[in-house]
Amino acid sequence: MATTSFTPFLSLFGGMLIGLAAVVLMALLGRVAGMTGILGGVLPPAASDWRWRAMFLAGAVTAPFAYSSLAGTAVEFAVPSSLAALVLGGLLVGVGVAYGGGCTSGHGVCGIARLSGRSIVATCIFMAAAFLTVFITRHIL
Repeated sequence: MATTSFTPFLSLFGGMLIGLAAVVLMALLGRVAGMTGILGGVLPPAASDWRWRAMFLAGAVTAPFAYSSLAGTAVEFAVPSSLAALVLGGLLVGVGVAYGGGCTSGHGVCGIARLSGRSIVATCIFMAAAFLTVFITRHIL
């Protein structure tokens, strides 16, 4: 059975930063911090407001490097899946985002905070699918 690193304090701090970013984005631009929607706005044909989207994504990508520099330690990162599994997972997430009208960050972080019934249902479905996937891949396959 695979082991998982449990880092409650780092996870709490990371969650607080995600929440802060979502609040700042909503306060300054009136936009929901849904990562797939933000990413979609920088891909061709780019949205007219692509600049803030590119800066938001650049911050999300460079944050681990900034943390590493400040902490003096590398951020551990491992992908225990094959390239084929990553591509398949990415495609499935893309389909889910299209049918679900958003992603886990948009619905789970921002939608639930706004008490959106649609987002609460979507997040429950996301989580149920995640639990089922982990159970199947770790205990059945």
